[in-house]
Amino acid sequence: MLTDYHSHLEKGTLTIDYLKQFVDTAKEKGIQEFGISEHAYHFYETKNIVSKPWMEERRYYKMDDYVNLFKRADHLGMDVRMSIEMDYTPGRHAEMEAFIKSYPFDYVVGSVHWVDDFGIDLAEYRKEWDRRDLYETYRSYYDQIVTLAESNLFDIVGHIDLVKIFKYVPTDQEFLLEQYERITDALKDSKTCVEISSAGLRKPVGRIYPEPELLSLCYKKGIPIVLSSDAHEPHQVGENYEATIKLAKEIGYKKLMTFQSGERKEVDLG
Repeated sequence: MLTDYHSHLEKGTLTIDYLKQFVDTAKEKGIQEFGISEHAYHFYETKNIVSKPWMEERRYYKMDDYVNLFKRADHLGMDVRMSIEMDYTPGRHAEMEAFIKSYPFDYVVGSVHWVDDFGIDLAEYRKEWDRRDLYETYRSYYDQIVTLAESNLFDIVGHIDLVKIFKYVPTDQEFLLEQYERITDALKDSKTCVEISSAGLRKPVGRIYPEPELLSLCYKKGIPIVLSSDAHEPHQVGENYEATIKLAKEIGYKKLMTFQSGERKEVDLG
C-alpha cells in the first residue's frame, strides 16, 4: 500500500470539484490512502492557538465549511481522509488539544514552521538565515520537535527536518546526530509517526525529508512511517515517490501506518 497524508487545498477552493482533482491524481498514481491536511492557521478557529501577522493575512476559512466538504465527499463515495496540519505552538498544548478534539479528524499532522518570530521555510524570511546563529536556530527548532512528540497530540510529525529547506545546514555532523538522537528518543515514546516527504526534492535543498541518517535512527527505534508529498497542487500528489519508496526500503522499512476515524493500522509498504 501507498499513502499520501499531507496535502493542501489552499491554492484553490474548498469545493468538491477541486478536492476531486487531488483524489483522482492519487488514484492514478496508485495511492490507496489519501488525505488533505490543510494548514490550521487558515482557520478562524485557531486564532487563540497561533497568531502572527503573516498568518492573519491568510486566515480565511471556517472549520464548519471544511468539515462539510468532507461530509459531502463521503456522501459522494469519495475516498479521502480529513486532517489538519497544526503549527505546533509551545505553551498552547491545552488549546491545541481542545481544537483537535472538537472535529472528527482521521489523523492530525503536527509541524514546526516557526522559531519564535522566524518563519524558517518562508521566502519572505530567507535573509534572516544570514542574521541568526545557525546552530541556535537548529537547536531551537529541534527543541520544538521534542516537545511536539512529548505532547502526544499528533499522529504524524510533518517534514521533520524542514529546517534544512534553504540549504543552511551545520557542518558539524556530531551536532546534527545529537539533535537526531534526542528527537527520535522523544518520538519512540510517543504515538507520533514520521512522514517520509518527497516535498524536499522540489525545494531549494533538493533532498527528501528526513535525511537518511535521521530516518535510520527512526527505524532502529521502531518509529512508524507514512509517505507524503506535501502537495499544494493536484499534480504534486505522489510526486517523486520512486525516490521516497526507495529510501524507505533501503533503510529497512516494510510497513506503513494508515489512519481512519482516529484509528491506526499498520500495513505492508507497497
